[in-house]
Amino acid sequence: MLSSMARRIYRFLLFCFCASHVLAADTLYQGGDSLNSSSTLVSKNGLFTLGFTRLGSAESNASYLGIWYNNDTSHPFWLANRDKPISDTSGVLAIDGSGNMKLIYSGGDPVEFYSSQSSATNITAILEDSGNFVLKDENSGSQQVLWQSFDFPTDTFLPGMKLGINHRTGQTWSLMSWLSDLAPTPAGAFTFEWDTNGKELVIKRRDVIYWTTGPLRSNTSFEIPFLDAAVLDFSFINDSNADEDYFMFTVSANQFTPQGQRNFSMWQLEYDGSIVDNTTSRTYGGSTCKGNNTDGGCERWSGPACRSNRNSFELRRGYFVNTVPIKVDDNSSLSISDCMDICWKDCQCVGVPTVGNNANDTGCTFYYGSFTQDLSGNAIQYHIIVQGSTGKRNWIWIILASVGFVSLMGLAGLLWYLRRRRLREKYLNELLTLDSTNDTLELENDGNKGHNLKVYTAATIMAATNSFSADNKLGQGGFGPVYKGKLPDGREIAVKRLSRNSGQGLVEFKNELILIAKLQHMNLVRLLGCCIQGEEKMLVYEYMPNKSLDTFIFDQSKRELIDWKKRFEIIEGIAQGLLYLHKYSRVRIIHRDLKASNILLDGNLNPKISDFGMARIFKINDLEGNTNQIVGTRGYISPEYFMKGIFSVKSDVFSFGVLLLEIVSGRRIQGLLDIDGQPLNLVGYAWELWKAGSPIELVDPILRESCSKDQVLRCIHVGLLCVEDNAVDRPIMSDVISMLTSEAQLPLPKQPAFSNARSIAEEKSFSKPAESGSEETGSINYVSLSTMDAR
Repeated sequence: MLSSMARRIYRFLLFCFCASHVLAADTLYQGGDSLNSSSTLVSKNGLFTLGFTRLGSAESNASYLGIWYNNDTSHPFWLANRDKPISDTSGVLAIDGSGNMKLIYSGGDPVEFYSSQSSATNITAILEDSGNFVLKDENSGSQQVLWQSFDFPTDTFLPGMKLGINHRTGQTWSLMSWLSDLAPTPAGAFTFEWDTNGKELVIKRRDVIYWTTGPLRSNTSFEIPFLDAAVLDFSFINDSNADEDYFMFTVSANQFTPQGQRNFSMWQLEYDGSIVDNTTSRTYGGSTCKGNNTDGGCERWSGPACRSNRNSFELRRGYFVNTVPIKVDDNSSLSISDCMDICWKDCQCVGVPTVGNNANDTGCTFYYGSFTQDLSGNAIQYHIIVQGSTGKRNWIWIILASVGFVSLMGLAGLLWYLRRRRLREKYLNELLTLDSTNDTLELENDGNKGHNLKVYTAATIMAATNSFSADNKLGQGGFGPVYKGKLPDGREIAVKRLSRNSGQGLVEFKNELILIAKLQHMNLVRLLGCCIQGEEKMLVYEYMPNKSLDTFIFDQSKRELIDWKKRFEIIEGIAQGLLYLHKYSRVRIIHRDLKASNILLDGNLNPKISDFGMARIFKINDLEGNTNQIVGTRGYISPEYFMKGIFSVKSDVFSFGVLLLEIVSGRRIQGLLDIDGQPLNLVGYAWELWKAGSPIELVDPILRESCSKDQVLRCIHVGLLCVEDNAVDRPIMSDVISMLTSEAQLPLPKQPAFSNARSIAEEKSFSKPAESGSEETGSINYVSLSTMDAR
């Protein structure tokens, strides 16, 4: 009897020892293996892990069986028991002798994943490289799939998963959000579904459509822009047949190793109703749907008549005056979105906090009364209902009485504009087809026919610049010298004079002139006119009295003249100018030489982007180009351009990121800095401070006492996102502006490019050859745009 008991104890201990050492395996075998709180399964590519993890608030002991990506256990993308958390470490996953796979734990009913209809002896469960946990019958010739986690998604959509319906079994595939970041329970407010009738993706809040992509148009696009599928190598698939109707996506460029240059693509449905793509960290969908907003696929919220068409929720910091929360609901099944919906339907409710009442961030507090906004950054953040303008009755009559007059004026204005545009095109075509400069006087006499450019005579320019006197010389660039001048009407101008040996001919000069005439933005230097006479070719620009940005931020005597408020305005202005070039101008333009010396400042220190001599022009739908001739300035060149000659809007984003860090720090990118004996450039220095948790040390010392700490840290954060090594990881300029001006959570930056001394030595300047008097500090560069074929 004793011998039999000893053998049983030995077998039990051996079983526990084996079960706790499944760490490197990807397969669970029938009859002997089991998975407990001290063991895991890991996919062969090392990207995915199946195991037990604790989720919820600090006080919670809830344990869940889940699959997570890249060692991030904070938010597993699949959970087996999200509705039955385990309160201790007793959970065990195993396949019993009959072929049934169960999750067993103390104090509760087992979670049964698969129940075998007949006795099976060779059942295995494998965690595949796709992140799918699959139960198979190895005895069947085709390794029959008995059960798979992809058929039971939680809140995350992976390549190869399905959204839709199986007509044969009635099973539906959809995502359901967590209730909050701390509550994975399947009671979240939002679902992400495939609408088989409209052939579109929809987000629903409590079964009511909240956001939609619109119909699927192709394998890379929906009616409403949703993800940059072409850039990210996504392929959208809809298969509709008698058995099933589903949507899925595939990614050809996924890297299936931990060392891969790109993340494994997955879309996560957040508890606020938004979709986040982890490859780009960009947010889509419900995060912008807050009331009556119908932009970008949002559906208008249903509500009482008191919520006008112009009402919506906005995130604001502040406090309520002489009031306390009137209504508190501690219901743990209410998410923040539920609280907003309840408040929306209560005509007296003003707003709700961004966090819940309970430990797991659920429950509601409703505020009434007067709200006062506080922009200091220290106040509590709320979702506040912004009231639309009600107007007055007499305004209606005024508007109605004015309709006829406005319509007539609008028609007259349209006719004037069309005539002016025809004259402008005629003028520019005449300029392009000039056979000799003798025709310039004719264009000068014709200069008031509706075009924006003035044709000046050489005599006028000579008089304005005092015969190009040395006292009037502002600087020197690759195009030629730049002179200050004053026209007879008193206007101050800057004249860029084409050097005889510049290599630019008359055709190129005219081409540049025509293209620059198409650029009109408050943050670009404005072209006033030109002069083509004899051998003289000159461009005339508005004069910038404060010269260039580098004369301020890198000059010890002048840097204090630009405080943090002005520096942030300069950052915003540069970003707006770049966005115009990339997206809103008549032709898409990549600047390729954005730097501090090419940012000019007007009398009010407003920034103007200048010097387009290295710019490239794209067709509006072209995304990138390639060249064998690398141009630019040391420190500002993106890695893909430096190494492969590939440039795109993301090349300018990289340069903007460097410039942003320079403005914040008051340091040049080329200057060597030192941390623990390691020589670093400015980007590397910023990265090391970020990793050390002390990015505030990067800030220009004269700003540290006066700047907004939250704002300046956000700028450093955005700057590091802009200089990331992979172009696809960098934001586009519209996202940069949104990041700088909102309080939304930002993705964590990755290791930036060109951040150590070796990179500094390897990276060379490909700028135009320096000429006499041309220096990086205090340089004056005015526009000269080169036209290139789009690629």
